[in-house]
This record gives sequence, structure tokens and C-alpha cells, in this order.
Amino acid sequence: MKILTTVKEVREYVKNARMAGKTVGLVPTMGYLHEGHASLVKKSVAECDVTVVSIFVNPTQFAPNEDFDAYPRDLERDVKLLTECGADCVFHPEADEMYFPDATTTIVPDVLSKNLCGKTRPIHFGGVCTVVGKLFNIVTPDKAFFGQKDAQQLAIIKRMVRDLNFGVEIVGCPIIREEDGLAKSSRNTYLNPDERKAALCLSQAVKLGREMVLAGEKSTKVILDKMIKHIEKEPLAKIDYVQAVDMSMQDVDTICGETLFAMAVYIGKTRLIDNFIID
Repeated sequence: MKILTTVKEVREYVKNARMAGKTVGLVPTMGYLHEGHASLVKKSVAECDVTVVSIFVNPTQFAPNEDFDAYPRDLERDVKLLTECGADCVFHPEADEMYFPDATTTIVPDVLSKNLCGKTRPIHFGGVCTVVGKLFNIVTPDKAFFGQKDAQQLAIIKRMVRDLNFGVEIVGCPIIREEDGLAKSSRNTYLNPDERKAALCLSQAVKLGREMVLAGEKSTKVILDKMIKHIEKEPLAKIDYVQAVDMSMQDVDTICGETLFAMAVYIGKTRLIDNFIID
């Protein structure tokens, strides 16, 4: 597996793959990979001839008070996992390779970024769209693979690709969970044993909400109230939001069509997200 660090190297690598008639898949990540990332890589390997995985902790999607410096990093560990998954190439640039010091051009999403995570992380999705747009231009993949755990991000990336005519197919992949239900996340490593146990309130609330929907409940208020009350029973949990939205990220009162139930909850100092989608 090749490890490349410059835009020029990646473009040359992809050019040679294209000349050989190969299709290219991209899995954008911030590293410290887990089984959720592995599922995306394996999906790309199954569907594309060449799989490029980017590992880049993107500074522009972190606010000054967020965990950019503390975000876990372990390239050697990541490379081992990616080799086992069958990835062909890792793109691991430094920040000054991805961003010119006097850069002024960014991609700023509009309506889809204002609700849910966007309310408390107002710069986040602009940073995500800008770096993903750059990766699309660098790698020019046929397909790019994203996890449903970041459901709002997935919706925003799909809209960006549509609106800006990127020639890439976006493939959404299911949430991967621990045996006890906790959604896989690089930030799970921040949790101490008591917090790790407390974090199960998220997946338990997801299970509770899904069961209510499957039992025939249509009122999102009734469902959300039950989910919120369950999370509030956990002393270490502090809710950022628990909401139900349509796929334009607008709040809905009644389940009608595709509906996303999403949450962000602080367990101690660690902000975790989870969700489920009902069609």
C-alpha cells in the first residue's frame, strides 16, 4: 500500500490508475480508524478497482474551543488496519499541503447546515465541505464513501455534489456499533470507564425511538420526549440536541416520508452523536 503526502503524488497515482482503465474509490477520514471506517474501506474495495483513503485532521472544521489538538492520531495503527482491509493508497498530507496560507476561497453550505450540529458548531460544515471538495478535486474519485453516523454531513455532501456538479457518486454506509450498541467513534477513546458505560444512553434512546416508530407512533414529539427522558436519567449526560428532521434538515412534527432522528450528547466533556432514519 502506497503512503503519499503531496497533491502532486496523488494526482500522478490516480492518473496512472485511470490510464490502466481502473475505477477509483475515496474514503475521506481524519484517522484513528475503527471498524466503522473499515466498513467504508471494504465497501470501496468491493466496488472500485483502486481505493484511496485520506487521513487528515482538518483544522478548518474545528472551532477554537474544540478538540483539534487533542484529536487522536496514530498513523502506524491506521496503516495496519487499512492494509488488512485491502486499501491501495493512503493520502496523508500536512495542513500546509492542503491549504495555502493566504487562501480565501471556501465552500459554505446553506440551509442544511443551520440545524442540528450546525446550531452549536457554526463553522464545522463549511470546513467539512471545503476539505471534501478539495479531496474530490485532488483524487477525482468515481465513488466516495461516508458513514450514516454523520447523517447531517452525509446529506450536506450529497447536496454539495449535486449543486456543484462534482462527478462523483456518494455512497452512504450503515452505522457500525460496538457489541453493547455504542456507535463506533474515534472520540470514544476519550471516555473513562464510567463515561463509557454512561454513553450507552445514546444507543438505548435510538433503540427506544425506533421501537416506538415500529409500533406505529407517528408523532415526533411523543417519540423525542421519551428519548430525551431516557437520556436525562443518566447523570453524566448533557444533551446538546435530540431532534427529528426531514432530509432537508428541517424539523418535522409527524413522520411522513424519510425522517431522521438525530442526537448529540455530551458524556462528560466528550460530544457523541447517534441517529436512526425511518423511511
